[in-house]
Amino acid sequence: MNWWLLPATVGLSWLLTGLLRRYALSRRLLDIPNARSSHTTPTPRGGGAAIVLAFMAALPVLRLGGGVTTSALVGLAGAGALVALIGFWDDHDHLSAGRRLAAHFLAAGWVLYWLGGLPPLPLFGFMVDFGWLGHLLAAVYLVWLLNLYNFMDGIDGIAGIEAITVAIGGGLLGWWLIPAADGWLLPVVLAAAVAGFLGWNFPVAKIFMGDAGSGFVGLLLGIFSIQAAWLFPALFWSWVILLGVFVVDATLTLLRRILRGKKFYEAHRSHAYQHAARVGGSHPKVSLATGAINIFWLLPVAALVAQGLLPGVVGVAIAYPPLVWLAMRFKAGEMD
Repeated sequence: MNWWLLPATVGLSWLLTGLLRRYALSRRLLDIPNARSSHTTPTPRGGGAAIVLAFMAALPVLRLGGGVTTSALVGLAGAGALVALIGFWDDHDHLSAGRRLAAHFLAAGWVLYWLGGLPPLPLFGFMVDFGWLGHLLAAVYLVWLLNLYNFMDGIDGIAGIEAITVAIGGGLLGWWLIPAADGWLLPVVLAAAVAGFLGWNFPVAKIFMGDAGSGFVGLLLGIFSIQAAWLFPALFWSWVILLGVFVVDATLTLLRRILRGKKFYEAHRSHAYQHAARVGGSHPKVSLATGAINIFWLLPVAALVAQGLLPGVVGVAIAYPPLVWLAMRFKAGEMD
């Protein structure tokens, strides 16, 4: 790998985020605080497009260096571009939920085709090939991840810190288990692209990620988990464990809102992390706590699964309950 690519990706992302902020201010593309917001100051949005552009710019370099296959490049670029464009459109002019969802499934189907779908996974001591059902489940999994990432991007820095810690954690596990493979490269490059944006988004957000960036990042993290499974099947469960904070908070909040008869697609601020930020009065504390949970709790459990010391499902069963307790403790899905 050309190591200059990482600082170059950080720098390009940082520069593009600044330019996008100027663009958003000139076009009055602002998130105006309301009763459902976690912010009090009008703030430009759409800065996540810098993550998309910086990561996409790195793909041809990685391909020339042999760090990514042609099929992976085509799959990632096509799906990522579609999700980012739909998100960018939605940031400018609201799209219906149906159109967004159709585009998201099209993107998921595209990348799964080029990756070969969902590989056989270790389950209760057996390698299980789910066939076409597995491909369908993988599409739902990717669509849910990209949408929940949008739901969870609601306070300063949380989406960026989650992306960096999860991507680097997953990349390290891949490098540790298969050092000769390049499975760690794409996650680390994504982390670099997010780091450049994070300089504008944390500790106080000067620009928000927006749907273009959040959906793109969520999709890529899901794709990386499937790519890792093709190299080393147990790594799929390791990635699922690393994604636990966002998966648990978003899923539990959604289910509890549905049970309360709320429209799940309406804007709200009833996620556990949003309640925690209001109780603690600090976005940075909650965002940094998310990163700390990923590093000091989820990564060790994920490493045990990757090493084969824990079955994947058992690892998830160990890692997730404390996250569920925290989400319930901070009233996930309860009244705003």
